[in-house]
Amino acid sequence: MSTQEKIIPIANQILKKHELCDNCLGRLFSKKLHLSSNKLLGKKLQKNSKSKHTCYICKNIFDDLPRLLKSMTDASSQYSFKSFSVGVMVKPSIVDRDDVIRSKFKLRGIDSIKTDISKELAKAFSRKTKKILDTVDSDVTFTLNLKDDTCYIRAKSIVFSGRYVKSARGIPQKQKSCDNCLGKGCRLCNFHGISEFNSIEGIISKFLFEKLGGTTAKFTWIGGEDKTSLVLGKGRPFFVKIQNPNKRTLRSFSIKSEFVQISNLKIIRGSPKQPLKFKSIIKMKIYSDSKINSNILLKLKTLTKQPIVVYETSGKRSEKKIFSLKYKKISKNDFTLLIKADGGLPVKRFVSGDDVSPSISKIFKRVCTCKEFDFLDVEV
Repeated sequence: MSTQEKIIPIANQILKKHELCDNCLGRLFSKKLHLSSNKLLGKKLQKNSKSKHTCYICKNIFDDLPRLLKSMTDASSQYSFKSFSVGVMVKPSIVDRDDVIRSKFKLRGIDSIKTDISKELAKAFSRKTKKILDTVDSDVTFTLNLKDDTCYIRAKSIVFSGRYVKSARGIPQKQKSCDNCLGKGCRLCNFHGISEFNSIEGIISKFLFEKLGGTTAKFTWIGGEDKTSLVLGKGRPFFVKIQNPNKRTLRSFSIKSEFVQISNLKIIRGSPKQPLKFKSIIKMKIYSDSKINSNILLKLKTLTKQPIVVYETSGKRSEKKIFSLKYKKISKNDFTLLIKADGGLPVKRFVSGDDVSPSISKIFKRVCTCKEFDFLDVEV
């Protein structure tokens, strides 16, 4: 007796007790027969006599697939994508009735009702739009909640890397979070998490939101600087993740404003999982509360011969190396210092000696203050 002949009596037993639609009936046996169409198998098992009653399991959800398909096409009308996946939420009562049938008739290795609805919607959507179904790493994911009749779409994040040059003082690196949501994203800030765009973060975010859409932008900075600092040379590297973008490609990969230039903007696989090691070339203007002379300035040479130990309030301790330095006296109390050092050196604390050892103040045995510092270049 063939497998098909064995399942016919079971199918007849089920149909005697429960009205099932073609999709639900076929799903119970299609895997055993290695068939791809649940509906066609269901029709054969029903002997082509379509039931006029409501399906015991799904309550005729499959008759509603054209409307659900329209919900998907409407939800995705503003999105550009190549691949997609579909998830479905159904009423618990539907899952319970499906479990009753499978348990009562000892049917195993069967797709769930949710899986079958997802598969049918995916096939229909792919046929209609020519998009590719990708259940592992899709550009967008649809979630259809059949309990409250809603369809949501969520796009996979895009990560960019780039560099910025800041040629004017007074521009902060980071943007203040929205006062209402504290950066989480709300209607008042258009779900961006920030309500203004007057910083490096804001300028980059605004450009990407305008080009790609999306909600929040999450930055990974390679070092940082003061609002009053310049960033010159090739610029400071950064990474930014745009969440839920509408589009996935950029035509322009540079941003030029009056005092900020963004270059080398490109899409990458993801932000670095570990902090990147980098070196900074920093120029400082330093003030001493006592007069300085050449003999005192000569003491700065010792800074290249020992690690600079940095203590954080969290208890964390790190060591930074200064690879080279140059200094120049500009008045009786002021001098400039040019150093090449490990990235992450807290410049102002390095001068004042606040939980940094050795510091310039400690070496000089007097109070020194960093009046201004600029980044001439950042090397990764």
